[in-house]
Amino acid sequence: MNLQDFEAEYREAMAETLNELQTAVLLLAQVQQKISKIGSSLQNLSERVEEFIANEKAE
Repeated sequence: MNLQDFEAEYREAMAETLNELQTAVLLLAQVQQKISKIGSSLQNLSERVEEFIANEKAE
């Protein structure tokens, strides 16, 4: 393997690895957004249940 071949392989491997890293970062952002939505849904559900329980006790 000559220097040019080595350089070409290195650049290709680096580009592929950076693309994979970018994909992982984008997926992480999607996961964080999903976790946030789930947290909001759970909080909303909890508030509704607490409100229902309070109303039932008041009757």
